[in-house]
Amino acid sequence: MVRRPLTPGQVAAGQRLGAALRVARGGRSIVEVALAAGISPETLRKIEVGRLPAPAFGTVVCLSEVLDVPLSDLAAVWLAATPARAAS
Repeated sequence: MVRRPLTPGQVAAGQRLGAALRVARGGRSIVEVALAAGISPETLRKIEVGRLPAPAFGTVVCLSEVLDVPLSDLAAVWLAATPARAAS
């Protein structure tokens, strides 16, 4: 099965999601949050900077729990046309 490339809109949504997660992380270290969510710090870094614009659903769920951000807020960020302010 060939995976279709992400559309520009999906890439932008991933960038918004990454920015929202970075804001929600606040002063906590990438290592602390990543390990608590069960992912590698490098994976979290890629998500936050938009290099991994479509993280697995389970990863987003775990980050939502660790960062105490409702999953619905992260979904709103993904669907929004404007950057991360919807997750605050």
